[in-house]
Amino acid sequence: MARNKHPEQTVNLILDVAFRFFMEKGYEHTSIQDIIDHLGGLSKGAIYHHFKSKEDILVAVTDRMMADSNRMLAQIRDSEGLTGKEKLKVLFKASINRPEQNDLFTAAPDFHHNEKLLFSIMHDTVKETAPDYILPILKQGISDGSIKTDYPEQLAELILLAANVWMNPMIFDSSVEETYRKFMVLDQMMKSFGLDVLDEQLLERITELTSIYQKSK
Repeated sequence: MARNKHPEQTVNLILDVAFRFFMEKGYEHTSIQDIIDHLGGLSKGAIYHHFKSKEDILVAVTDRMMADSNRMLAQIRDSEGLTGKEKLKVLFKASINRPEQNDLFTAAPDFHHNEKLLFSIMHDTVKETAPDYILPILKQGISDGSIKTDYPEQLAELILLAANVWMNPMIFDSSVEETYRKFMVLDQMMKSFGLDVLDEQLLERITELTSIYQKSK
């Protein structure tokens, strides 16, 4: 058997194709054969050489999605010259203005058929992103006086789950009006912790993305 001289390219191709199908058809409705048929002639053996199962592919897809986001979060977390509250404001703007957001909302993935992908993202959010990236920022804010909370660990989780899950129109099929109302509630909640970090630009951007999603369904 010829040895694959470019295993990384093969893995990336598998993940690209799998991600597209997971978004379009849902994880449960995507078969290994669907992925094989769009690998440009690669065999089933090529997939199983790198991944033991479809679920392993799902884990790798999620890891790749989270890795891009986490690199950005690390840069903000480790930046100097900003208070904890200022870092949170930068974080919100950077997250929602990432170029790939338009593509994702245009793809209009159906998370109702992506339960495993959704759970995987939520699990990584609570177990990795919140403690590794958001919690240090909150602790800095408590130290410099810009953030007020006695429960930074729980607040870190709440902020991410509210912003990434509850506010996400792709998960709850929210209309533009519903997204607006959720944003206003999130803004009120954040301000109760001294976190006036949401603004009109963020509101305009999230409603724009919601509109893109609703038109693309």
